[in-house]
Amino acid sequence: MRIAIKFEPEGGQLVIPIHYNHIVQAMIYSSLDSALADWYHNEGYSYGKRHFKLFTFSRLICKGAKYLYDKKQIEFSKEITLKISAVDDQLLVSLARYIVRQERIRLGNNNCELLYLGVENYPRYREKIIVKAISPIVAYRTLYTPEGRKKTVYFSPWDSEFSDLVLSNLERKAKVLNLGEAPSLDSAYIKPFKVSEKNLAIINFKGTWIKGWSGLYEISVPKPYFKLAFDAGLGSKNSQGFGMIEFYAKRRGKKGAESTDRDREAT
Repeated sequence: MRIAIKFEPEGGQLVIPIHYNHIVQAMIYSSLDSALADWYHNEGYSYGKRHFKLFTFSRLICKGAKYLYDKKQIEFSKEITLKISAVDDQLLVSLARYIVRQERIRLGNNNCELLYLGVENYPRYREKIIVKAISPIVAYRTLYTPEGRKKTVYFSPWDSEFSDLVLSNLERKAKVLNLGEAPSLDSAYIKPFKVSEKNLAIINFKGTWIKGWSGLYEISVPKPYFKLAFDAGLGSKNSQGFGMIEFYAKRRGKKGAESTDRDREAT
């Protein structure tokens, strides 16, 4: 399930740090039922030694965003959209109830007036689909130097390991949810469709620098993994605001193809 929230800053301006993922994450946790928030924050879904939150969120989407590089801040003065998706509908229901009841969203020390909150449908399943990463997709390995120190290596969409890591992560998510005998991912893939160096995002999350990639991707996964990719996100660090995708299709001119809205139907 996923929701879209539209809001605007009270007072006309919202000014927050450029690296704001932790602020959005804090808003989500503070808007949940306390017991639910505690479970997601401290436990989540376990798989071996790993813990998955199985929710993700987009970047703040706003045409009027202005970067104040000298202050390391970003300024929003128009309508803002935030999208959040989760495997567990209970998380989004709890979040939506709180926001609708308050009629506002608080980001950092800023209040924003709620304009709209609604549920978004998924694209119907297809063997191959073009998606847009509306928050950067992260693929990495933790290695060790000869001295025994940990080193994080991030991969780009053109590295073969990028697709391997994203798919193995998706497989672990399926195992966490005990989806049963899901089909093999041997023939599955994710590859760049329209990605350039401009799509590299380097984001600081609570003191840790994370590299991820936005842009357009072609993905092919068996049906049981399809909705999971949209619900939980692709790649790693989803609950920190990475790996959220949505269906993408080119809109043509008046004589072109039908509106992409017809492709946005629930599975």
